[in-house]
Amino acid sequence: MKNKTNQITIIYILVSIFLAVIYREVLKHIPPVHHHSFSFINNAIFILLSGIILKYFLNKNDIKNSEIFKKLKNTNNEIKESNERYDIVSKATSDTIWDWKIQEDRMTWNKGIENVFGYKQDQVGESSKWWFDNIHPEDSIKMSIKLYSFIEQKTEKWQDQYRFKCADGSYKYVLDRGFILKDENGKSLRMIGAIQDITKQKEEEQRLKLLETVITHTKDSVIITEADLNEGKIPNIVYVNPAFTVTSGYNSDEIIGKSPNIFKGPNSDSLEYKKLIDAIKNKEECQVETLSYKKNKDEYWVNFSMLPVSDSDGELSHWVSIQRDISEDKKQEVEKEQLIKELTQNNKDLQQFSYITSHNLRAPLSNLTGLLNLINDIPIKNPELKEILDGFNKSTHLLNDTINDLVKVIIIKDNPSIEKENLMLKDIFEDVFSQLEFLIGTHKPIIKFDFEQVSFLNTNKSYLESILLNLLTNAIKYKSETRKLKINITAKQLDHDVVLIFKDNGIGIDLERNRDKIFGLYQRFHDYPDSKGLGLYLVKSQVETMGGTIGIESKVDIGTTFTLTFKNR
Repeated sequence: MKNKTNQITIIYILVSIFLAVIYREVLKHIPPVHHHSFSFINNAIFILLSGIILKYFLNKNDIKNSEIFKKLKNTNNEIKESNERYDIVSKATSDTIWDWKIQEDRMTWNKGIENVFGYKQDQVGESSKWWFDNIHPEDSIKMSIKLYSFIEQKTEKWQDQYRFKCADGSYKYVLDRGFILKDENGKSLRMIGAIQDITKQKEEEQRLKLLETVITHTKDSVIITEADLNEGKIPNIVYVNPAFTVTSGYNSDEIIGKSPNIFKGPNSDSLEYKKLIDAIKNKEECQVETLSYKKNKDEYWVNFSMLPVSDSDGELSHWVSIQRDISEDKKQEVEKEQLIKELTQNNKDLQQFSYITSHNLRAPLSNLTGLLNLINDIPIKNPELKEILDGFNKSTHLLNDTINDLVKVIIIKDNPSIEKENLMLKDIFEDVFSQLEFLIGTHKPIIKFDFEQVSFLNTNKSYLESILLNLLTNAIKYKSETRKLKINITAKQLDHDVVLIFKDNGIGIDLERNRDKIFGLYQRFHDYPDSKGLGLYLVKSQVETMGGTIGIESKVDIGTTFTLTFKNR
């Protein structure tokens, strides 16, 4: 720069001297009257002085230009470094950075628009309209109003939360923060912002709000304590929910900072509290049931758990206790135990009464049966007396059958465990049919069997025969008078169970009216004179004693199906 100044100065002096020489030669041809005498030396001195002055100003201008150049260079370096930092931050951050030139309404986006929201570069619009169009409709108006209000204000920073649409049509919650640049007149020129995906935080926030709602409104007491034992006591309380105040009588400000040991009283279970302390020492979950004491010293039973809560580093930070007042449950439990004792004793008394009754009735019944058998051998000519004796004979036999059925019921109830054996179903049915030979021969029902899937059944022989006798007898007794009686008996294997299906086309039962009492004691569903109402009750008792189940489906004047399920092992 200095060499250039010297060059300019020398050129200026030489040119000036050259012009002065030419000017002097021109003056030689002009008469002296028209000009003053020309002094070359004076002019040369003037030229040199003006050259020196020119050089001074040129040097000064060079210094000024050098400073300006230096500043421009520094500014360019700063801009370059800033751009480099911007590029590095853009690459390093997971945020989506946008640059909005407001006057031109032109926007540019970094790669975050693809990484976070899935948009390819050719899918991204260049104006703010594309930005606003992809904001959730419920958030767009509110966000736009806030943004433009901010642009008109004097503040430089802005932030807002809204939902932004992804390329796949879903929405993400975002936190958008922007910085605005204005000219000297305060006019907004440019705005740069960063969009952060806060969907997970928002979901967690909503989850926490939901948990807070549950904790606040639950009827169970919730207590949160510190992590560590306080001088061997349960850790101090840091939070209690409203239900705790209702249960214990303590307000939150009365209990926070204190140990739950204040709920312990003279009748509290020390072993349960020791178990709780040991669990806290070992940082283990614990379940405790003990007597606790309210603020007014009233006792109440409480069942509560202590659950350890860890922070993000896996370190124990708090204990959460969920407590329930079980005083009413305890009261009902005591009443239930007392009721069970009374029922057990009543059952024993009834059982004893049944034994005594059946035993005491057997002797008079035997005598009556013997007398009736003797009378049968005596010819009776009086028709009225004969009718009376026939009725008496029939009633005596019915009473004897009833006593025998009652004895069977007593035996079943008194012997819940029975001996089982592996029985061939075909043999069992042959025995049953031989016992009902007269009844079957009289009514001649069509009986079909299907034992192809199951041939053997592990059960009690006497009970199974009794069940089949009752079901077959009922099928014949309650047959339809308008069609031939058909009985289908099927045995099927279902996993480890054997299912016996006993189906007839008799008169059926109205289950809509009688389903709840179908297997009840002394329940009758038809007006038959010799019906005692004990058969199905006895069948159900025997099936359940053998560990099985029985079900029924029936329709009036169509028929009845019994399904018996037994464990075949």
